[in-house]
Amino acid sequence: MKPNIISLGELLVEIMRTEVDVPHGRIGSYYKGPFPSGAPAIFIDSATRMSKSFNLTTGFIGVVGNDEFGEGVLKKLQSDGVDISKIRIDNSRTTGIAFNQYNSDGSRKFIFAAGAAGQTSPDDIDEEYFSNVKVLHIMGSSLSISENSRESCYKAIEIAKSLNPQTIISFDPNLRPEMLDIKTIIEISKPVLDKTTILFPSGEEAEMLAGVKGEVKACRKLLKKGLKLVVLKQGKEGCSIFSSGLVDEIRVPGFEVEEIDPTGAGDSFDGAFIVGYLAGWDLKRIGMFANAAGALKVQFLGPMVDSTYEEVLKLMETA
Repeated sequence: MKPNIISLGELLVEIMRTEVDVPHGRIGSYYKGPFPSGAPAIFIDSATRMSKSFNLTTGFIGVVGNDEFGEGVLKKLQSDGVDISKIRIDNSRTTGIAFNQYNSDGSRKFIFAAGAAGQTSPDDIDEEYFSNVKVLHIMGSSLSISENSRESCYKAIEIAKSLNPQTIISFDPNLRPEMLDIKTIIEISKPVLDKTTILFPSGEEAEMLAGVKGEVKACRKLLKKGLKLVVLKQGKEGCSIFSSGLVDEIRVPGFEVEEIDPTGAGDSFDGAFIVGYLAGWDLKRIGMFANAAGALKVQFLGPMVDSTYEEVLKLMETA
């Protein structure tokens, strides 16, 4: 297969505290899992489920260990329709693991056991695989997890753009201070940001990348760097879309749902947004679609859910 939408980077399982405000160091407290995870993998799984009505194909490049955790990740992606032919099995390392602690203030604390997750190599980037690519999605976490993974992302962008200069590069900064310091993350993000078509920051990330205070001001400054869209993700409040072709941003409110688990909502949002964009919808409808996909995700435990295109449309009807 030569997919239309490609992402690459870390593949993980996530193991979560079952109660809030329980430190990882509390002996004997419970976790629940494993759940297939990894930010770029959540993105591609969402894009796959949302694109079934549009005949778009998806693929992923990454590495798992030769273990049951890896088998679970591969099974989830493949069952949802992601091409996994470029996912390599590393016999010398275990599949990556992220232990997740939830706090009552809405924050999360991770402990990573990277394992095979950071082993994606430039050698894994096959030029032929990109011959039909329309969108290449990059995650900041994939830049941060290892130098090999970072160089793989840079190479993928170079190949995608050389084969088709119109290839859309979408970038979610996904800043992870637990991996690297913020200054370094911003430095390694710059080569991607310079080639980005659609940026998906949080307010804090927009401010960091733009170097200014105020999320709206930051998004407008980032737009001047040559991006086509800056899509400000605002959680349960929805999103704001800044376009090079519009004077004012488009504000799209979120959906009121019961939140069970927020992990993966932003990545699910990204995947749905890209599908709506490729479908040629207007920006407000794309924002509603992405908000609905994110809202459906938070109602279930685990980063990757089974929600369908039809279920997302049904939720949109309630707006």
